[in-house]
Amino acid sequence: MDNQRTLLFAALAFVSVLIWQAWQTDYAQPTLPATVQTDQLEGNIADDVPKAGLEANVSVNNQAVTPANGLAKKPEFIHILTDVYDLKISTLGASISQLQLLNYPVEKGHEEVITLLNDEMPKIFVIESGLIAGTGDSPNHHAIWQTAQQSYTLTGDTLSVPFTWVNDNGVSVVKTYLFKKGSYKVDVQTHITNQSVSDWPVREYMQIKRNDFTEEKANSFIYTYTGGVLYTEEDKYQKIDFGDMQDENLKRGATNGWLGMIQHYFGVAWIPERDNQYQYYTKALDGGLYVMGAYSPNKSILAGESKVINATLFAGPKIQEQLASTAEGLILMVDYGKLTIIAEPIYWLLSFFYSFVGNWGFAIILVTLTIKALFYKLSEKSYRSMAHMKLVQPRIVALKERLGDDKQKMNQAMMELYKTEKINPLGGCLPILVQIPVFISLYWVLLESVDLRQAPFMLWIDNLSAADPYFILPVIYGITMFLQQRLNPAPVDPMQKKMMQMLPIMFTGFFAFFPSGLVLYWIVNNVLTILQQSYIMKQIESAAKK
Repeated sequence: MDNQRTLLFAALAFVSVLIWQAWQTDYAQPTLPATVQTDQLEGNIADDVPKAGLEANVSVNNQAVTPANGLAKKPEFIHILTDVYDLKISTLGASISQLQLLNYPVEKGHEEVITLLNDEMPKIFVIESGLIAGTGDSPNHHAIWQTAQQSYTLTGDTLSVPFTWVNDNGVSVVKTYLFKKGSYKVDVQTHITNQSVSDWPVREYMQIKRNDFTEEKANSFIYTYTGGVLYTEEDKYQKIDFGDMQDENLKRGATNGWLGMIQHYFGVAWIPERDNQYQYYTKALDGGLYVMGAYSPNKSILAGESKVINATLFAGPKIQEQLASTAEGLILMVDYGKLTIIAEPIYWLLSFFYSFVGNWGFAIILVTLTIKALFYKLSEKSYRSMAHMKLVQPRIVALKERLGDDKQKMNQAMMELYKTEKINPLGGCLPILVQIPVFISLYWVLLESVDLRQAPFMLWIDNLSAADPYFILPVIYGITMFLQQRLNPAPVDPMQKKMMQMLPIMFTGFFAFFPSGLVLYWIVNNVLTILQQSYIMKQIESAAKK
């Protein structure tokens, strides 16, 4: 095995992964119907509300928008404005029907901001919660709730928005959303008061409903996961994509877990009350909709008793500090894959440098320098092996010319040459292979970190998460890759040599569509490699002349 062949296989494997991910994005996801009827969006209450264990006593139908007093009322939208949200809560279910992220524009320099939650096509993404009563009407997401104001605005550190549901038997439920300044964590408190003469059996539930629409399909070479996630103390973090939901319904009991649906940079999660058992479930509905939720065991609110149920909603950008402080394991919504154990320290280092330089581009450069320094000795062994291989390259070419196509004799002669010159043909391969997990981890850190979304660098690069608009960085990368190849021993095999010569052109084409931050990393890495390898090459050449 020689170094060039190893590099070639590694490069082809990397490209193959990108092509596979692009194929998954384009073809593996189910296709949505062009339109969805209104009744499909609202759904039949028997389809999208969990009632396990209560079926015998629940009496619900398509008149869910009729309050307990029997007077039909059209749902209204309550407008809420905080420093991070602009959202609407419908009195139908007291559910968030639209949520915009004020600090995250769709495109850099434009006024339109990200709409994370939405109840209209083409993107359906809503959160729902409520109670299922064992008898009579239920304060679920098909019931009409009341609130005192048409709009609420955060003026201090916190904002409470209460919604009330009352039935004719003396049961009242107040669902309160508590918003905090600068936070994407929303506390949801459900206060139940039973002033009736009998006990009130009830079950709490919370769920997320969406289709598989995503705005992130423009770049087919950058694949990020969109779908459901589940965290439990037993199984930790698990992805449950839309295909899984289509194949079978999830039914799993757990304590101190959470559920969510994520997409590139953003996510939504429900965190139920701690230390209580919840049943987690999924279901595929008609019209290309998917539901993921959790419900509690049956509870009985005694006559004259009051009870408070707490839950937490996270809806916003996957800012790691806020995720970590919201719930155990929620930080895993930032999906680094199997190499999370390596990626998390790299992200910490990136953030550390950013706190000093205030520029994510320069932070990337400093992280690259740090990683290069950590692997300096390991890289040195690899480059010394390559340098020795290059010195004996003319003798290998002479052997090729003398032995022709006799591969057996050629291999024997090369092994003898390596033994004489004390060259380990694997010496240049193993150090490179050891570093691959670190490089892949850094790739995912740069791709997944919302901090780098639309972050400026310098000169014409004003968005590190977007491709270079003038393709200057990809061209520079191609040049550095070509120069790096010139320092390595050329393959003896003509076909391998042609393929290696094509790699800089191929990767320049691929990197033309990559985020600038990723290309910047590879350029800096290549430049440092060229400097280190050139220095080592000169040392060995000088020693050989002596």
